[in-house]
Amino acid sequence: MREGSIVLVAGFAAGAFAANCYVVAARSGEECVVVDPGEDAAAGVAALVAEHQLRPVAVVLTHGHLDHVWSAAQVCATYAVPCWIHPADRHLLSDPLAGLPAEWAAAVPLAGGLAEPADVRPFAATPGQDDRLQVAALDIRVVHTPGHTPGSVVCRLRGDDGGPELMLAGDLLFAGSVGRTDLPGGDHETMRTSLASRVLPLDDETVVLPGHGGRTTVGREKASNPYLQDLETVRP
Repeated sequence: MREGSIVLVAGFAAGAFAANCYVVAARSGEECVVVDPGEDAAAGVAALVAEHQLRPVAVVLTHGHLDHVWSAAQVCATYAVPCWIHPADRHLLSDPLAGLPAEWAAAVPLAGGLAEPADVRPFAATPGQDDRLQVAALDIRVVHTPGHTPGSVVCRLRGDDGGPELMLAGDLLFAGSVGRTDLPGGDHETMRTSLASRVLPLDDETVVLPGHGGRTTVGREKASNPYLQDLETVRP
């Protein structure tokens, strides 16, 4: 870890869904934010917290699908921290199967059901107004990017070392693909609008840390991602 800059402490694929869980801090030995603790993510978070002597102060959810929120209550309870989510996806914390088609929901082994975090707080981001979450010495710009789910957000933040901006993209944008829109609450045209207005205007150097798969950059996706090729940049 480099002192004096925002550092991606770790990103690891959690559980059978291989959803990326990220731990972000300003520097080792200080506070951190846990992003999208999915299935069986608690042990991985604990290991990283111990290794880098971190103190979690918040759980941040990019959206409410169960593969990204599965361990949220456990992580929140372990460290006595709040959970942040967009209000449009808030109901998925109390009814996680609502984000799945009925035929899928019947096949998901919830082992008695997922717990709901005790302290849930809403982002104030809307399509025309971003939110800012200032925790763990981080200034996180929370951008509402509906389409995959009504309450999907991305989190943008930049270090003080002059490096590129980081975007924790959830299931908005992947390397070579984008989030699906055929699940309950998904909408194809809304997703296209989010991509055109919230991804295409960004600097090419912006590092994309997606909810599944490996990292990429905005420039790389503009050049090669087939789902971005027919979009025109819309300035928000």
